Amino acid sequence: MPHKTENSLSYYSRFFFTYSVSLISIAIFLTPSLILAATDPADVRALQVVYSSLNSPSQLTGWKSDSGDPCGESWKGITCEGSSVVAIQVAGMGLTGTMGYLLSDLLKLRTLDLSDNNVHDTIPYQLPPNLTSLNLAKNNLSGNLPYSISSMVSLNYLNVSYNSLSQSIGDVFANLQALSVLDLSFNNFTGDLPNSFSSMSNLTSLYLQNNQLTGSVNVLVGLPLTNLNIANNHFTGWIPWEFNSIPNLISDGNSFTNGPAPPPPPYTSPPPGRSHNNHNRTGRDTKQASDGRGSHSSHENNNGLKAGPIVGIVVGSILVVLSAMLALVFCLRRFSREKHEKERNAPASLGTLSVGADKEMQEPRAKSLTTVTDLKPLPAEMLMGERGFGKPGSGKRLKSPITATSYTVASLQTATNSFSQECLVGEGSLGRVYRAEFPNEKILAVKKIDSAALSLQEEDNFLEAVSNMSRLRHPNIVTLVGYSTEHGQRLLVYEYIGNGNLHDMLHFGDDSGKSLTWNARVKVALGTARALEYLHEVCLPSVVHRNFKSANILLDDQFNPHLSDCGLAALTPNTERQVSTQMVGSFGYSAPEFAMSGIYTVKSDVYSFGVVMLELLTGRKPLDSSRVRAEQSLVRWATPQLHDIDALAKMVDPALNGIYPAKSLSRFADIIALCVQPEPEFRPPMSEVVQALVRLMQRASVVKRRSSEETGFPYKLSDYEAIEMSF
Repeated sequence: MPHKTENSLSYYSRFFFTYSVSLISIAIFLTPSLILAATDPADVRALQVVYSSLNSPSQLTGWKSDSGDPCGESWKGITCEGSSVVAIQVAGMGLTGTMGYLLSDLLKLRTLDLSDNNVHDTIPYQLPPNLTSLNLAKNNLSGNLPYSISSMVSLNYLNVSYNSLSQSIGDVFANLQALSVLDLSFNNFTGDLPNSFSSMSNLTSLYLQNNQLTGSVNVLVGLPLTNLNIANNHFTGWIPWEFNSIPNLISDGNSFTNGPAPPPPPYTSPPPGRSHNNHNRTGRDTKQASDGRGSHSSHENNNGLKAGPIVGIVVGSILVVLSAMLALVFCLRRFSREKHEKERNAPASLGTLSVGADKEMQEPRAKSLTTVTDLKPLPAEMLMGERGFGKPGSGKRLKSPITATSYTVASLQTATNSFSQECLVGEGSLGRVYRAEFPNEKILAVKKIDSAALSLQEEDNFLEAVSNMSRLRHPNIVTLVGYSTEHGQRLLVYEYIGNGNLHDMLHFGDDSGKSLTWNARVKVALGTARALEYLHEVCLPSVVHRNFKSANILLDDQFNPHLSDCGLAALTPNTERQVSTQMVGSFGYSAPEFAMSGIYTVKSDVYSFGVVMLELLTGRKPLDSSRVRAEQSLVRWATPQLHDIDALAKMVDPALNGIYPAKSLSRFADIIALCVQPEPEFRPPMSEVVQALVRLMQRASVVKRRSSEETGFPYKLSDYEAIEMSF
């Protein structure tokens, strides 16, 4: 009986085992499809923003603005590989609205085709970085090509034809060696062709017709073009003779000199040292031909001259080879002798060094490196590219050397009188700032970071952040010159800007705000706009400030603004404080999307910049509980009045005493209105804000103003333009 029971149990065990294995096999078979159906959350969020920006069109079936799985649910026009979106192809679907502001999060996207729609506004300043094909033709796009195109090294096809793009074509093509088709036709581009066109070594088709382009087309010589259309522009000069080899060339409708450029002269440059004889020969032959005599003697003379160069070339070549061999032997002997001497002397030299001497040498070497960097900063694309902040516990080493000077804690204590209260010049969320005076009479500012405020505790991560911050180089950004990590301290050393910050100048003291005239305020706005433009659109990847406010805008004696705390966002906690949606609109500098979701992007910086412009316009604080309830939130109170001329005049800071150009005030208010829009996708990129402020400044410069001492704005128009070019 027990034996039978055991057999029964064995049977049931085998049955359940077989059944379980079958279920597991089915699950394993189905699991890949389930896993692959889940779309990368960053891609989902980016497509949701695109959908909302395009006004949630019904023709994009399957798309959603708040949830969904683009890859698993087969959203219309979306192609995926695994969990990543690799193509968006929604051409000719009657789409309206804008392209959104999170396209750069689509890191695996290779094809983006929005052509033949009615998409308007500007091309987003940050596009998917790994695109191979971008087609935005036949829309209503304005502005210019975004700077981020310069880093899209995989781009093979770019078509923005039949839009309303304007201004000079940006010089953004130097790294686009993979580009084979470029179509900029039927726009309003002006100015000369950029020099970087010559770098597109694989470009076979270029369409520039029907623009307002000027100057020469010589920059296109040498490109492997098979299709070139430059018709209906304002090009001048000769059509290069090299264009004769282009199979499909259209060049009519320009102001070219009649006919193609003349071919190169028949005689190549004479060998060195023989030009005089050649010149005489040419003149003599011409004279004999014109006289109709001496043809036989001329022929003999020519044969003689042909033999002469051959002998000279042979003898010269032999002499060159002999000289090179002698030089090589000399160099080898010298190298061998120097190497022998170094090997012989090395032990004695190393023996004389001590550990203490080695430490003494490190700081001067670092200072020397910083000095060189300050004199000739590296290009921002190289400085900011291919660097990221390590995550805690990653153990990742620095990807780039630190160019800032390493200070000892003792030296900083001495310079700040042990961080005494009398040296304290400011305090923020990360710590306090002290004025530091060094023995060489150089004055710097030291930020002593509170360790409790940091989310990056490991030294490598802090040093990576320091490395990134020290490479930010812009006239309107406070330069990080040093740091210290001794004894667990986190200290940052900055250049010292001694005229206080914008917040204090506007809101504290009886007479301080009066020194900021209207032109000085516009100047401050333009300088800080340039700083944000550099962070957002020049640095790769973009740097989001995250704490843009008037207290972080320092002013020098000439009222030039210097933006502080750039790059410090890397040291703040990753988890953001959630804020009730009821506080949106009365939140000071923070953009509504941050208050609602905790998401902070470059567009959020643009909003904060608009709030600072409102401070400059009105002299009011972003939040002021001392005012009546309806006026406590500056944005909520001011925004409805920005386009009302009469109301606008009443909003102006009383400290200006009515001294400002009315048109300049109105244009200033227009820029503010764009920046503080509640929808981030409708806010302009900082490059457009800069251009608008430049135009405003140039117009204001024509108006007769008071002396520089009274206005606080000492530049004439010509001086200002020179400064602007240097930026």
